[in-house]
Amino acid sequence: MFGKKKQPPIKSLIAPGSCIEGKLTFTDGLRIDGEVVGDIRADESSPSILVISESAIVTGLVQADHVIINGRVNGPVHATELLELQPKARIEGEVSYKALEMHQGAVISGQLRPILHQALAEIQPAAPQALEDKPVLKLAGKKHG
Repeated sequence: MFGKKKQPPIKSLIAPGSCIEGKLTFTDGLRIDGEVVGDIRADESSPSILVISESAIVTGLVQADHVIINGRVNGPVHATELLELQPKARIEGEVSYKALEMHQGAVISGQLRPILHQALAEIQPAAPQALEDKPVLKLAGKKHG
């Protein structure tokens, strides 16, 4: 989703020294430098990006397509596309993601759950057997015969 396409613009900011309590829904992009106590969810109708900066503290659920964390999150994190954990990221809660980039120094106290594996487990309880039935890959550089 975010490979070569332009990311959505960050249109909203919760500044340092600000504290918001309650559920928060946003579109496009949101940057948090202050504190949020409550769930933060991106509107699912368009691509979204959420940046939780080094000075930010979030207590509650975090959900967006692309989530970048360099601050503290106490609660579950759900990145439907990409989760970037920068060196000062601290998460206490379950983390689910489609793709993960984790820098040295980031800390997670909770379970990591790839979205792909969750979907397979829910759709097909026998997914491990399906994975064993994959064909053997042959190296392109080797000549056979």
